[in-house]
Amino acid sequence: MPVQTLTIIGVGLIGGSIGLAAKTRGAARHIIGVGRDPRTLERAIADGMIDESTTELAKGVAEADLIIVCTPVDRVATDILSTFTAAPKRSVITDAGSTKGNIVRALAGKLPTTAPAFIGSHPLAGSEKKGAAHARADLFDNRLVIVTPTAESDLEALGVVELFWQALGARVIRMDPVEHDKALALTSHLPHAAASGLAAVTPLSMLGLTAGGFRDSTRIAAGDPDLWAAIFEANRDAVLAATDNFLERMTEFRRLLTTDDRAGLVRWLAEGKKVRDALGS
Repeated sequence: MPVQTLTIIGVGLIGGSIGLAAKTRGAARHIIGVGRDPRTLERAIADGMIDESTTELAKGVAEADLIIVCTPVDRVATDILSTFTAAPKRSVITDAGSTKGNIVRALAGKLPTTAPAFIGSHPLAGSEKKGAAHARADLFDNRLVIVTPTAESDLEALGVVELFWQALGARVIRMDPVEHDKALALTSHLPHAAASGLAAVTPLSMLGLTAGGFRDSTRIAAGDPDLWAAIFEANRDAVLAATDNFLERMTEFRRLLTTDDRAGLVRWLAEGKKVRDALGS
């Protein structure tokens, strides 16, 4: 059953793609976009991402049945709190942020018992591109969405959120918010830092000598620096632990190369190859 009124707060790459996917798949009857720039919102209407728009959050959520907060991770909790004071009590709120523990901590003890229900979400979709101009209706097709309920979460609201993401073509699993952050530090946040580091140590004068390996390894380094700095700060402890593991691994590589341990280098490379081969193409 489609959502009657869907409100998307932050109509960028993810928010715009949610709107396009919901329209294409009939997952929502009416879509309202909330943002800061009226021109961006007007383009989103023209491109078929949303049906109407407003720069006033309270107005945008006043009649919403499902609200998805798609703002940067350092703004998500604040936007959720603002939404709670303006949204109908029947509504369900979720988000699309790539960190979850910081949101749970920020909301702890601040939500009235009569407030709308909140369930955290993280679609593992997107790209290094930024903005609604890069939104796609198929962005969530067969992609994984992690929902992060807590012990206090409303089960009916959890079902609403899971069914909505599935209606967009996604696969859905549940994870504890803290475990989510530990896992994503390894599978998403550390890779971005490593790609940025690799790109930064390569002189511009040598870019003409790069090939597919360099491009594949550094593609995500083209992501928005402000957005990623906020993600790293929001998941600081887990990212630091993942970084320590990576540094230990690279220190072992350096030792093997320094001591001319050919067998050790082959073993070290084979261990990485085994994990990458298990992922598939």
